[in-house]
Amino acid sequence: MSAQVFPSAIPLNVAATAAEELVRQESLATAQGLKRKEAGLLDELIVRYQHRLMRYLLYLTGNREMAEDLFQEVWMRVMLRGEQYNGRARFETWLFTIARNLVIDQRRKRTMSSLDELVEGANEDDRAMTFEIASSDPTPFDHFLRLEDREQIASALLGLDTLHREVLVLRFHEELSLEEISKVTRAHLSTVKSRLYRGMVMLKPRIEQARLKLQEAV
Repeated sequence: MSAQVFPSAIPLNVAATAAEELVRQESLATAQGLKRKEAGLLDELIVRYQHRLMRYLLYLTGNREMAEDLFQEVWMRVMLRGEQYNGRARFETWLFTIARNLVIDQRRKRTMSSLDELVEGANEDDRAMTFEIASSDPTPFDHFLRLEDREQIASALLGLDTLHREVLVLRFHEELSLEEISKVTRAHLSTVKSRLYRGMVMLKPRIEQARLKLQEAV
């Protein structure tokens, strides 16, 4: 009787495909649940995504009060328009798209400007703000920065203009793919890549400055 040979490990491409299928099935299940208005589903989604949504809104607006108001409004939209989510994209992609659209609407009401128009004219006082960013588990961006003080991280990011800050947060904090960021921001993939690269270049000296401040404070 010949000995059976078992693979020492599952091929990476097979594991990736299985993970993608799991995400797809989960997205479709969420979409179907929202359409049926399943009891308890909204509460489950809020618990799962509340930290990420609030973090995104804080970085996008630079204002805690505004972010908290928009946070509530985002979930109201999810509750009222849940049937619009078709499950073809990850739920968080749809969620962040709603949040971004609400931020844009709020900006237009106050300044008659879109996010793109605010790149060159961002308020310096808003850029200088620091606050504690809502968070749950550490992300790759936290490890990249190698800074323990979240206020310093927030300060460095808030020093960037809105569009570059948004792409960095979506890519490294929320771990969205470039294609998903393109959907959320409604920008071409090449534009997303450019903003990500330029944002990293602009962020580097701010990170170094924040690191030096931490070392001096020790």
